[in-house]
Amino acid sequence: MSLSWLQIVRLGLVQLCIGAVVVLTTSTLNRLMVVELALPAMLSGALVALHSFVQITRPSWGFWSDAKGNRTRFIVGGMAILSLGAFLASVAVALGIAGQGVGLALSVVAYLLIGIGAGACGTALLALLATATEPRRRAAAATITWLMMIFGIAVTSGVIGALLDPYTPARLMVIVTVVTVGAVLVTALAIWGIERRVMAEREPDATPLWQGLGEVWAERKSRVFTIFIFLSMSAFFLQELILEPYAGLVFGFSPGQSTSLSGAQHGGMFVGMLAVGIAVSGFRLGTLKLWVTAGCLGSAVCLAAIAALGQMGIGLLVPAVTVLGVFNGMFAIASIGAMMQLAGEGRAGREGTRMGVWGASQAIAQGLGGFAGAAFVDVLRMRADAPVAFGLVFVFEAALFLAAAMMAWRIIDGGTLRRVTAQLVPGE
Repeated sequence: MSLSWLQIVRLGLVQLCIGAVVVLTTSTLNRLMVVELALPAMLSGALVALHSFVQITRPSWGFWSDAKGNRTRFIVGGMAILSLGAFLASVAVALGIAGQGVGLALSVVAYLLIGIGAGACGTALLALLATATEPRRRAAAATITWLMMIFGIAVTSGVIGALLDPYTPARLMVIVTVVTVGAVLVTALAIWGIERRVMAEREPDATPLWQGLGEVWAERKSRVFTIFIFLSMSAFFLQELILEPYAGLVFGFSPGQSTSLSGAQHGGMFVGMLAVGIAVSGFRLGTLKLWVTAGCLGSAVCLAAIAALGQMGIGLLVPAVTVLGVFNGMFAIASIGAMMQLAGEGRAGREGTRMGVWGASQAIAQGLGGFAGAAFVDVLRMRADAPVAFGLVFVFEAALFLAAAMMAWRIIDGGTLRRVTAQLVPGE
């Protein structure tokens, strides 16, 4: 049997929960550490980068979920670990000790748990989607589940932004407790019984981990797509940790307002993803190549505009960030569609491993991009005022998006990844 539309939506609820918990750490806690606790942006950037780098273990989680034949326990267990990490990170911020001594050690442990949990849960979930969804439904399933994750991020950001003002540590912990406990419960209920109904019983795979990873890396399409994900996602995540501090330091946004700004951006992403999904699946308008390239180019233009607004003191940050989200969503959903299509190609029984390899590439890019953005701002602020420092980083990110657009135009052909010459990825 294959996944029904209702079961796909239920799996989308798990993606929604992942987004709701992760946005606490990359958005709300990041803002509180930089502005309210007056900690260096580099510190919060390093912690978020840590949670991303830990996800280099995603190929392992994907392979083990392939080999053990039970992805459900990886999904529920991963969500529990992710939620525990988010709760501990919030405790360190609420107590005001996130940047020193025991508090810093607690923050490090918390972000390690966040990375492990997100990697295990997310990789096993996408692998289940790739293996149990009919080929003709895979693109639609990717759109549905990812839109639900973005919806979770947008709603969580907006609701937390409204509830967090006026900010108090006690208010923060009440909100975090509700979100994290709720995420575990919703995940367990959403995933319950699905895998048993749609997947046949499988014998455990005794293939060693490194052999399984080697089999996937030997596939040309997998290698090329890994490179593309790394380059494009580095551009995508560069502004993640500096946008809210930019709003607070340059435009005077309150904690609630800056958190709501993140909600506006992810709301725009939701619109962009939905538009591409409807255009491609419903009306067959455009190709993967066109939508990825257009999303990158549009993101570059919006980032340049955001940098200019700070220089001119024009209060149009919210609409500019919303439009940025739209173009980010266009780029992201087209890339995810290709990922879901390619996961089922190649050696059978390695869908989770492929998802893990691509997820690790994205996680490394996210960590490098987020940390680099925060570090560049800290260094530039030593010699320039905040509008100039942040503006230069946004312009640099725009340049990366332009480079990603050119790469997409070269390697993506129509709806699938083009066979790239051996000069780009040697060996076969």
